[in-house]
Amino acid sequence: MGEEPFSSSLLKDVTNFKTPKRPSKNPSFQSPCPQYFTASKQTPRSSSSFRHRSRPSLAPSSSRSKTAAAAARKFKAFELDQSQSARKEQVRKQQSLKSLSKSLTVWLNFLFQNPKSCGCDLSINGGDDGNAVQVDIAWRNPKRMRELWWRGEESENVASDISSSKYSTLRTSLKEVCSFDDLKKRMQIYLSLASCKEIFDVMTQVVKNIDEGRLKMKAHCPIVTDFGLKEKASKILLSYNPIWLRIGLYIVFGGDSLLSDGDISSEQDISFLKMVIDKQFFSHNGLAKAYAYNKKVEGLYRPGYYENLGNVILKRILLLVLILDRAKSLTSLPLKYGIDGVDGGSPLLFTISSGIKSSRQVLNDFLSSDVMHGEGNLLAHLVIVGYKVSHQQSALVEFDFQVSDIFTDLQDGVRLCRAIQLLRHESSILMKIILPSDTHKKNLANCGVALQYLRQAGVMLCDEDGMKITGDDVADGDKELTLSLLWNMFVHLQLPLLLDKTIIADEISKIHGFNQENVNVINPTLLGMLLNWIQAICEKYDLKIDSFSSLVNGEAIWCLLDYYFRRELSCSCFNKDSHEPRGQESIVSATDYTDAVHNFVLSQKLTALLGTFPEVLQISDLLEHNAAVSDQSVVVLLVFLLSQLIVKKNVDQLNFHKLLGCNCQKLERRRSLTRRQLANSEVVVHKMELDMDITEDGAKKFKAIQAWWRDMTERNYKSVVKPAASASYYLTDSKTSIDIQRHDVSSPDRVKAATVIQKHARGWMVRSRKILGPAQVVNASVMCQGKGLRNSEIEAATMIQIAWKKFVCRSLQNQTFAATKIQSHFRGWQLRRIFVKQKQAIIKLQSNFRRLRCLSAFHYCKTVARSAIIIQSHVRGWIAQRKARRYGYLIVMIQRHCRGWLVRKELLLQRNAVIKIQRATRGLKCQKAFNLQKQAATEIQRFIRGQITRNRLLGASSLHAANIGSSNFKMSEGFFRSFELTLVMVSVLKLQRWWRGVLLRKLRTKSAIIIQSHLRGWIARQKAQREKHCTVLIQSYWKGYLARKESREQLMDLRLRMLKSAKNVDDSKRIINRLLSALSELLSMKSVSGILHICETLDTTTAHSLKCCEELVAAGAIGILLKQIRSVSRSIPDQEVLKHALSTLRNLARYQHLTKVLIETPGCVEIILWELHRNKEEGYFIAAELMKKICSTEEGVKTVHKLPAALLKRLHNLVEELTRKSNLEKRNPRAVALRENTDRRLREAVEIIKLIRNG
Repeated sequence: MGEEPFSSSLLKDVTNFKTPKRPSKNPSFQSPCPQYFTASKQTPRSSSSFRHRSRPSLAPSSSRSKTAAAAARKFKAFELDQSQSARKEQVRKQQSLKSLSKSLTVWLNFLFQNPKSCGCDLSINGGDDGNAVQVDIAWRNPKRMRELWWRGEESENVASDISSSKYSTLRTSLKEVCSFDDLKKRMQIYLSLASCKEIFDVMTQVVKNIDEGRLKMKAHCPIVTDFGLKEKASKILLSYNPIWLRIGLYIVFGGDSLLSDGDISSEQDISFLKMVIDKQFFSHNGLAKAYAYNKKVEGLYRPGYYENLGNVILKRILLLVLILDRAKSLTSLPLKYGIDGVDGGSPLLFTISSGIKSSRQVLNDFLSSDVMHGEGNLLAHLVIVGYKVSHQQSALVEFDFQVSDIFTDLQDGVRLCRAIQLLRHESSILMKIILPSDTHKKNLANCGVALQYLRQAGVMLCDEDGMKITGDDVADGDKELTLSLLWNMFVHLQLPLLLDKTIIADEISKIHGFNQENVNVINPTLLGMLLNWIQAICEKYDLKIDSFSSLVNGEAIWCLLDYYFRRELSCSCFNKDSHEPRGQESIVSATDYTDAVHNFVLSQKLTALLGTFPEVLQISDLLEHNAAVSDQSVVVLLVFLLSQLIVKKNVDQLNFHKLLGCNCQKLERRRSLTRRQLANSEVVVHKMELDMDITEDGAKKFKAIQAWWRDMTERNYKSVVKPAASASYYLTDSKTSIDIQRHDVSSPDRVKAATVIQKHARGWMVRSRKILGPAQVVNASVMCQGKGLRNSEIEAATMIQIAWKKFVCRSLQNQTFAATKIQSHFRGWQLRRIFVKQKQAIIKLQSNFRRLRCLSAFHYCKTVARSAIIIQSHVRGWIAQRKARRYGYLIVMIQRHCRGWLVRKELLLQRNAVIKIQRATRGLKCQKAFNLQKQAATEIQRFIRGQITRNRLLGASSLHAANIGSSNFKMSEGFFRSFELTLVMVSVLKLQRWWRGVLLRKLRTKSAIIIQSHLRGWIARQKAQREKHCTVLIQSYWKGYLARKESREQLMDLRLRMLKSAKNVDDSKRIINRLLSALSELLSMKSVSGILHICETLDTTTAHSLKCCEELVAAGAIGILLKQIRSVSRSIPDQEVLKHALSTLRNLARYQHLTKVLIETPGCVEIILWELHRNKEEGYFIAAELMKKICSTEEGVKTVHKLPAALLKRLHNLVEELTRKSNLEKRNPRAVALRENTDRRLREAVEIIKLIRNG
């Protein structure tokens, strides 16, 4: 409890980029959460395992009880140690996995945010700007580029069409909306000429419908007068991305202020857009002034204002939606190339928070039934006009790939697929992602897709223990297996992108030295080369590294930083001042610095200045454990360090001695220089900004790291001891030689050279002491002269001494010259030998390099030739396709005009027919009315005339009687009466005859009309039936084409699978081999069911395969089947065997070359003809078909004629018998089926006889 404040104080200050002072001893932290990984097993412990309570014993103690108690205590201690060790191992494993999960989380987030820094290639089709997210450059996929290429000749025509007076109607109609010329100029900034022309064509038809009143809003314009609808419409427009909404409003209204470069997502910008929509989009100043009753009073307008305003708003919204839809379609990145808005393309058209995700939904919600007048389905009406919008924002472009909890976030499989797509540059995986992944089944599908692509990439799908990783493990959130999968992905997919084996091998050879032999720097794996690299550096510091687990203490990291940063400082010192000694002083303190927190934090913070660098190891974990917990996390850190320091060569971009306050001067001047830099930090930061050209955020990070580094360097400089001023020359030389030896330990030749130089210097010092000896003799002679010796003696002694000195000098000079000569020759020989070795090594390297260069050039030329061939094939195919498309287009145009002419002609014919029918109908009605009136008048006249005639007759008879009595005529009364009656009867008969004729004509006309109507109806039905049959036939062909097109991939997959399975099938199990083996066992088999099964199989296979027929004939199947036919009896199973045997022979006779073999087989035709006589059921018809095929050839007819005459006579008798039986059965009407069977048998027999005669 007493150490908790200390740990909390350490964890509170981890964001200031400063490493705290090292404590005297490692702080003890509480173990992390024990339930972090549920897959680990926990050893249960009881309270008795921590302390032992001894029960008081009443009995006296003895030696035996003491021994038992001691053994029990020892056993309890053993159990306690075992449980504690298991617990420690479990905690260590949990800590390691927890640290690895954090490191992999950092790696995934860094991969999603900076894919280029991870070595991912986001270019599309080899382009450099394929992943730029912008709105003013159209995305051109290969197909669209080809279309634009062959339509390039039409661009001038499109420009001339746009600039012509073709759109005068549109110009006039859009006069109240915007200026047509300004609209055209602004549209050409974001759209192509073809798109502008398409939009103008569509809007011409739309504004025509609006102006003619077929498409309009309600008269009172509720979208303006109704506050709720107006607010709803504003929200719909604000559902667009502010970038796109600004562009759309700029194209419609103009105004450069809409295209500001500031923060477009701020509240001020949103308020500005709302005001533009309210004041500009939903209003019109010109209409308001024209329809105002009083210009000083707002809101009071004449009738017709809201109707015209509704038309203006309708034109604006349709133009705005169409322009944004076309602009987004041009600049969007297709899913097969990446994620739009992330990997390239343009920003999202709609905001993520809005509920609108398509242009059709914008029109549906904006122009709802509450706004539009009399519209049912508005989109259907617009499609008829030609107005089509197609953009649909997918859920994948809105997905947030940020990883917070690695086990929960990877369960849906989407982030896993995204990581695979970035690492493999394989965008086809995006087409198979299921979104939204809101069910466990969808998660399993996504995880299965990811594992399938990993399997194709060669990634191991198992952990260290060999346990297989499946999609269920990732979808269920299994922590250990998920981490194993991510680690395998990092090793197999990420490492090849960041590291290059050739560069690492060169770096290892440079570290070891060019002349060092037996150094194996080539390792088949990248991890092995990474370990070799760090081992080579640590060997310079006498630090042994066996595996990656030896890196967790941080010493190897310190050696790495000391080696590379010291080398950078040494090179800068040598170039700056050549008079300074070349001793390499480490700029990162002493090599025995063992603070792991200091080492790891320094490695991450300094490397962050080289570029974007992930913080793989968390400072909190380093402070908690005072070391790295997981060796795999250290491997991830080393991979990124190696990629920044060696592969990318970013270390040359920084001046580290300026950063660290060291400019390669002497140690006595470093402290003063550091103080001056501390006093003038702003000037240093300004110089670093000029040197590095970093941004404002980079300057802030640099200041923080510089402050942390200064604190560390000052503490390190205090421990440096200055050399004493009164030190002897020998000590100075010794220190210099030690420094030389220490710094040049990596080069044995330089050490030997320094040793030789020291040996010669010491020899020169000895020789100088020997030369000083004669001077002492001169002094002695002077002293002798002072003592009174004679001059002759003195001169003699002097002469002797001078001669001796000369002799000694000459001997010394000769020895020196000889030694120098020997040394020069030895050194020359040694240098020549070294030079020869270096020359041989250089020649070998050059030959290898030239060989590799020639090989790469050859592969390049081969690739270029192959690429040229492929390009030519594609170009020729494209030319042919273009020609076919043009012909197809012309054919379609001709067909369209022909069909239109036929339809118009048919319409005219139908119109003339209708007019004739109407004319005839009206005439018939008039004639019918006239006949009715005529009939009525005739009836009236008949009655009147009858009455008149009767009255006349009655009057004449009375008059005649009177006259007779008065005038005394002698005629009789009966004569006059009979004459009148006869005349009346004749008239009546004539009238009746005429009326019957009229009725007969009417009846004939009516009958003719009825017959004509039925005949025309029948003709129309026949025509309709033919058209229906043609329609059904066309539909069937089209449906068949669609079905074949959809099933093409399935058929290709089935074919590939069948080919693959056929390669793996054993030859003994192939159907033809199995048939041959079964055929060989047919005669020896005694089971009727087995024989029947074999015959059925032979019948089925020969009916569908020519190859099977040929193989069976070659194996002697005809003879075996004929033997089987002879051996069958009249039982039902044997008759089935006979039927299948004959059917097999019939299948063989389908092919002409096999028919000849069948005819040439001895006894074959005779057996078949015999079976024709014996059978009466289905076997008869099979034998008849077989005989017809045999007799259809000349050889077969000859063979039949060679048969015994009894068989042919029996065939004639069979025909006579069947004829007589057929005649008898015709008298019995009940035996219909039996009569049909007899007639069929008779026909077959007659045909066989005809073939035999005619052959």
